[in-house]
Amino acid sequence: MSTAKWNLDRNGFWIIPGAVDTKIINRLLDVFDTTLVVDSQSVRARSSKGHVYAARNLIESIPDVTTVWQAEPMLGLLREVLGEGCGLVRALFFDKPPERTWNLPWHKDTSISVKDNSAASPSFSRPTVKAGVPHVIASDDLLQQMLTLRIHLDEVTDENGPLRVIPGSHVTSESEGLGLARAVTIYANAGDVLAMRPLISHSSGASIAGTIRHRRILHLEFAANEKLPDGYQWHDYVRPTIIKPSAPSVAVREPTFPD
Repeated sequence: MSTAKWNLDRNGFWIIPGAVDTKIINRLLDVFDTTLVVDSQSVRARSSKGHVYAARNLIESIPDVTTVWQAEPMLGLLREVLGEGCGLVRALFFDKPPERTWNLPWHKDTSISVKDNSAASPSFSRPTVKAGVPHVIASDDLLQQMLTLRIHLDEVTDENGPLRVIPGSHVTSESEGLGLARAVTIYANAGDVLAMRPLISHSSGASIAGTIRHRRILHLEFAANEKLPDGYQWHDYVRPTIIKPSAPSVAVREPTFPD
């Protein structure tokens, strides 16, 4: 078992430093700037100056999100944690532009996107529609077989509202883990990737007043299996196109827990 998987099992999160090359980060920023500025279907929120700070359904609108994770060390980690049948099921974009910052209360990611949410099922509840796509709240059993990769497109400091996570809170939807007093702040450089379990409790604060920093994130959700219970279907399921698996090459960064 790799250090990364051990920490994902134990703590619910892991940082992969320098996982995405600077050229690819710049390419993604250019693509988002040119695509989202005119995309009315994916864009969910825009600042008064025109900056997009929330966008959904990027698998359909931005092809780059289906390929950026198909390289080491991300692909190796996905295959180690989720297995050979893993696939991308949802892609989101978040930003905290300086003139329209926001905060995020403590929560767990329990919603998934599906093709049809109308059938009754003990595995799914609370059907909704977000940006034209059906969503449901998934069971713990399903969410425990998922993994999120958050690609940092900017450096993240205390200045631009970093994410905070509670180690060990990922086990179930009711898990409190080590508790709020032991929450860990996620600092990152552009190109670092945060791997986290959907059920980990996380939050973030607003950016500091007067900052000129953005905090742009490409948020990718993956599942272990294309098949869902009770006839449900993922809205999207993108398998890796690289057939031959390779050994994961995950750099080590031990998390620091507050006393």
